[in-house]
Formats: sequence, C-alpha cells, structure tokens
Amino acid sequence: MVIDVTEQSFQTEVIDRSHLTPVVVDFWAPWCAPCRQLGPILEAEANRRAGTIVLAKIDTDANPQIASTFGIQGIPAVKAFKDGQVVDEFTGVVPPTAVERFFSGLLPSEADVLVQSGDESSLRNALELEPTNPAAALALARILIDRGERSEALELLEPILGNFAVEGLAARLRLENSGAPDLSGAFGALDGGRTEEGLDLLLAALPSDSATDEIRRVVIGVLDELGVEDPRSREYRRRLATALY
Repeated sequence: MVIDVTEQSFQTEVIDRSHLTPVVVDFWAPWCAPCRQLGPILEAEANRRAGTIVLAKIDTDANPQIASTFGIQGIPAVKAFKDGQVVDEFTGVVPPTAVERFFSGLLPSEADVLVQSGDESSLRNALELEPTNPAAALALARILIDRGERSEALELLEPILGNFAVEGLAARLRLENSGAPDLSGAFGALDGGRTEEGLDLLLAALPSDSATDEIRRVVIGVLDELGVEDPRSREYRRRLATALY
C-alpha cells in the first residue's frame, strides 16, 4: 500500500497508523533525481507486502516543517515507524536487495510468530530457527521451571547474552541453586505478583559479598520486564544504584 501524506495528515497516516502496522516514510522532492530512482523500488516492495507494511510518501518541498522536525538534511531519506517511533532509517539510493532487507526487518520473523503461539512445541521450534531468540528462551524456561526442570531451564538461558530479562532469570536460578543468601521470600513475592515487596527484599539483601552481582542481575531483569515507562522501574533503579554504590 502506497499513500501520499502531508504535514496535516502525518500524525494520523504515519504516527497513529504505525501502532497497527509498520509505516515506511519516503522523504522526497520532485526535482530530486535520486528520489525518482529510489521511489519505484520502495513502491514495488511496499506493494509486494500489501497489508503488512505501508509506504507513505511526503514531498519535503511542500512540507518543510515535517522535514525539519525529523532532521532531514538530504534526500531521498527513508524512515521506518513502529509504535509511533522511528525504528530504522537510511539516506540515499540503495540497491533493491537492501530495500528488501530493510522492509523484511520490520516484520516478525518465523520464530517471532511461533513465540506468539506460546506453547512448548512452538517455542522449541522457534529456538531451532533462532537458538538465541530471547523471547522464546524466556517463555520456554518459565514452562520448564513450572514443571520443576530448573537445570534444563538454566542451560537454555545461559548462552543468551545481552537481554536483561533472560540474564535476570538465569541469575535467579543460580541463586536458588547456591542457597546463599536465602531469597525465598523475595522470589515468592515476585511469583505472587507482589513486585514491590519482592524488589524491597532483594535490595535489602545487598550488599552480599557472595551474591551481589547475581542479585543485581535479578533486580535489573525484573525492572526490564516492567518497562522504562513504569514509575516503579525508575524508582527502583535509583534505589539499586544507592544500594550498590
């Protein structure tokens, strides 16, 4: 799907729409030869993915304010929006293969689709496709933990680096295995949905010479799942820093 947008329609057609489906915005101008070269490539890719990605074209000459708002200094400039935010971008003419990769990166992978199913078989299939998919590993590990298969859950989580929620759950499993310090009250509160109580108990256990770093990982993992917009996340990050330093 390809649409033309203006400054007046940008909020509705791009920002609001991007909460439902990714929107790729082509900032162009009629006099721009590279724009005329890139435009058909973008349009062909958008039409090939009709129903999943929208291409919005905006003339920067006719709409200078929106171009200024998004810091457009050279055209063609292409920005992808999801959930109201720019998630990817490039400037200038790129090959059709690069445009295809750009569009593909905005859509869920086959593994991501399997994760949405949430059942154990789908999650295992997702990990076969993407062995370090953090969402799949986290969901499957929780199924295994509920079943009492904690060692397998830890083996699943430990190879995955760079995801705070995954690292936090792995740290919790290691702490439970070590038995020192006793954090059963904190973990019980977290499992029971009493997040603030659980975090309070974890922070009260700091500093612990033998477990400080693991407790820190658990706290950061919980806060990561709360999300940066949750006021508790901001408050407990501050308290964690105070407790550590």
